[in-house]
Amino acid sequence: MSDQPLDAQVIADYLREVADELTDDSQRTVIVAGGALLALHGLRDATRDVDSVRKLDEELEGAVATVADRHDLAPRWLNDSAAAFVPATFKVEECEEILARPSLLVLGAPLDQVFLMKLFASRAVDTDDLEVLWPHCTFGSPEAAVEAFYEAYPLEEPDRNLAAHLRLILNL
Repeated sequence: MSDQPLDAQVIADYLREVADELTDDSQRTVIVAGGALLALHGLRDATRDVDSVRKLDEELEGAVATVADRHDLAPRWLNDSAAAFVPATFKVEECEEILARPSLLVLGAPLDQVFLMKLFASRAVDTDDLEVLWPHCTFGSPEAAVEAFYEAYPLEEPDRNLAAHLRLILNL
C-alpha cells in the first residue's frame, strides 16, 4: 500500500471509479471536506486522503476498497472520519456539486464550514489551511469567524483569546 499524495485530478478520477464500482440502484452521497476539498479548489497541491462528513455505507466502503486495491492506496483513502466534526451550522443544501453519477453524488462542503472545522481541529496542518482558506471565506473579520465558530460548536468553552490567536495565524 502506497502513501502517495492525491492531487485534484487523481481525486476526481478515483471518485469516478468508486461511482463505477457501485452496482445497486441507490445513489450515495459523499460530502468532501478538508485537504481533498482544498486540493479540488486548487488551494493545496495534494492530500493523503479524502474525508467525507457523510457516513459511508457498506457498499460504498466496498467500492472504496476495490479502488484502493487497484491503485495500491490506503484502504481508507476515502473515509468518513470528518463526520464526527461536522459543525452544528452545516447545511447540505449549501454544498457544491463536484460529481453527479446515478450511483454517487459527491458534494463539496462550504469553505466557511471547512474553515470552522479546521479551527476546531487546530492541528499544525490546519493552521496552514486556515491561512489559505481565509481569503475564500465570508466571515469578514476574525471576530466574526469566532462568533460563527461558537455557533457551529456550541458546547465549546469560550476562549477570549481565540480572535487574537486567529489574527496571528492569518497574519492580520
